[in-house]
Amino acid sequence: MPGELILLVDDEANILELARLYLEREGYRIATATDGPSALAWLEAEQPALMVLDLMLPGLDGYEVCRRVRARSDLPILMLTARDEDIDKIVGLELGADDYLTKPFNPRELVARVKAILRRSAPAARGADANPLHVADVTIDPARREVTVAGRPAALRAKEFDLLTALAEHRGLVLTREQLLSQVWGFDFYGQTRTVDVHVGHLRKVLAGSRVSIETVTGVGYKLVAH
Repeated sequence: MPGELILLVDDEANILELARLYLEREGYRIATATDGPSALAWLEAEQPALMVLDLMLPGLDGYEVCRRVRARSDLPILMLTARDEDIDKIVGLELGADDYLTKPFNPRELVARVKAILRRSAPAARGADANPLHVADVTIDPARREVTVAGRPAALRAKEFDLLTALAEHRGLVLTREQLLSQVWGFDFYGQTRTVDVHVGHLRKVLAGSRVSIETVTGVGYKLVAH
């Protein structure tokens, strides 16, 4: 929501100023850092609502900054990349970024992505008052953000948890990639749906050995089924 603090991390002054201009117009407060170590030092002192993080940074690159942040925090992260081939790495589970934008980007799209991430990470959106979901031997507790698979706790990133919850809420029904993007990420990815496939791939590993699986419906999307 407007008034929240956003940390922008990029070594390109024009990118920082453009992002600051558009985000401040929406009422957000902005802090900036131009390298990895400065970003981490800043996070030690402050608690922003979201970080916009460039991949190519001096000192420590965005990959390492993201890994270190994820080791201790669920801070929402929007990653910036200059290369399309980095996208799978960004949405991959070794990083856990919430979203990505490829440079050059439309600043209005940046604002839309920031709003969507913050909306999805708000306590009400995260299911603080929701009852646990039970599908065969899998239990999803939205209030605690916890999942157990065949009686064992499963460690999931924020978007993996949200994706599994969306599929469980529609168990047995096919959801298209576009529907999942809308429900889990909060907006249209303009046709770039492979982030769903990356996250589904990891969820399948988590569910291995349970009585629950995610089935691919060719040409349509995915559905959660119990066996």
